[in-house]
Amino acid sequence: MTLSLTHVHGDRVTVAHGAAGTELFSYVYRPEADWEAPKPYLHPVRTLSGGLVTDYRPNDHRWHKGLQLTASHLSGQNLWGGNTYVHGEGYLALPERVGSMAHVAFEEVGAEGDRAVIAERLTWHPHGGELWAEEERRIEVRDVDPGTGSWTLTWTSAVTNRRDEPLRFGSPTTHGRPAAGYTGLFWRGPRAFRGGRVFTAESAESADSGESSEADPMGSQAPWLAYVGEHDGRDGHATLVFEHAPSNDHLGEKGTHPAHWFVRSDPFAAVAPSWAFHEELVLPPGETLARTYRVVVADGAWDRARVAAHLAGLAW
Repeated sequence: MTLSLTHVHGDRVTVAHGAAGTELFSYVYRPEADWEAPKPYLHPVRTLSGGLVTDYRPNDHRWHKGLQLTASHLSGQNLWGGNTYVHGEGYLALPERVGSMAHVAFEEVGAEGDRAVIAERLTWHPHGGELWAEEERRIEVRDVDPGTGSWTLTWTSAVTNRRDEPLRFGSPTTHGRPAAGYTGLFWRGPRAFRGGRVFTAESAESADSGESSEADPMGSQAPWLAYVGEHDGRDGHATLVFEHAPSNDHLGEKGTHPAHWFVRSDPFAAVAPSWAFHEELVLPPGETLARTYRVVVADGAWDRARVAAHLAGLAW
């Protein structure tokens, strides 16, 4: 059973699996609403059995779109979308601060056997349209395993500062709002996943219930974090595992590898390995910020032992 790829030029690339053609995800690079900070994203993302594991433009945050890489506070600009957090004033509608990321070209798009690749060049812009950064992005599908009901996506981004001054990556937390360190790779789960079970590589689980007994992982550090949700409209669960690559580093004093997790299960499901949870990340002119992440998408409710064993069998 192999992967297939369909490219609707100017719109999206869709990767499917098997004779039934189950669509694992669509990578949408068509620009969307300015207020939502246009940028490419993955949606819908599905398990091998077709279970939906991403949300798109939910009514609470229209700029949340599946799985995307973004920057909520970037040198005074908002490439996240929507309102901008201002300390002492809360979230304000500041359209003059909402920027964008733009597709430039694909370096490689293809599928062969059990691997698929989307390699892309993008540019990052403030609201005024100037060039602030160039990104080289590579998304791969690998380790498709019907036996375990799982497949793996790896996301690598290398962002180079093209300004004459540093780029300062921040978050609402670095600007004064507690427990809101979202920036970087960001996943928004479907509405059904609200109240899901979250655990990390460092958590201990109850033998009776299988539920995590650890404290809230918001702002904590761990090599990986798992989120288990239950579907609406069909029976069963899905598990997503987010993992830092060993090669990732951090430029700040407090954020040694691995970076801190932003995670919520209420009032919505969301995960981000934050680039700037407690302090800003400063990227000097001409330098490159490189990050690689792995996302395992699996059918079923996995526990900590199963996640750890599965990750141990994968190679970067």
